[in-house]
Amino acid sequence: MTLRDGGVSEAPYGSLNLGLHVGDQPERVRENRERLIKAFDLPSPPQWLHQVHGSRAIEAGATDDSPEADAVWTRIPGRVCAVMTADCLPILLCARDGSAVAAVHAGWKGLANGVVASAIAALGTASVLAWLGAAIGPGAFAVGGDVRETFLDQDRGFDTAFRPAAGGRYLADIYALGRLSLVLSGVDAAAIHGGGWCTHGQSADFFSYRRDRETGRMAALIWLE
Repeated sequence: MTLRDGGVSEAPYGSLNLGLHVGDQPERVRENRERLIKAFDLPSPPQWLHQVHGSRAIEAGATDDSPEADAVWTRIPGRVCAVMTADCLPILLCARDGSAVAAVHAGWKGLANGVVASAIAALGTASVLAWLGAAIGPGAFAVGGDVRETFLDQDRGFDTAFRPAAGGRYLADIYALGRLSLVLSGVDAAAIHGGGWCTHGQSADFFSYRRDRETGRMAALIWLE
């Protein structure tokens, strides 16, 4: 997963902004993406997505455009799966037998809409290793009661991911929501790793939409060698 530094974008997108859709100058974003390819020695340009907080999972390399989807998977070595975030939870998945990988953009809407289940279904197995990238921390993610009810309607176990806050709102733990969504999709809890950062609070390292509104995007990437 990338951090926010090491690119050519200027404030408020400074500096390694990888999103073409946020208002940054396109030529700077393209330079940042080229730097990403070189820094990670990627075998191919990433399959970028037009992310809409939905549940669709697409196969990497199926199109050269940015298809509307929130998860991307592949079984072909050299194809790079990528998702962009700036508070939402990026989840990287790898089948335990090394046959397939996936990247998932998991904001609360995507989690509620079943994006994790869609990605697991695309991989064809719940026997996976999962890694949770940097997302907004549980002390900074205030949501309305309607968000909590949306998850509780699906499974009462999601209640552990919410703490009461001022004004009838709740503090949501998106890491807990992601872990619970993976477990409900059949993933072994012991196979889920990562998490623990806060994009909102760690401003030197991460972009945060909730903190800054006008800001850049980081990327989480995975591929088969």
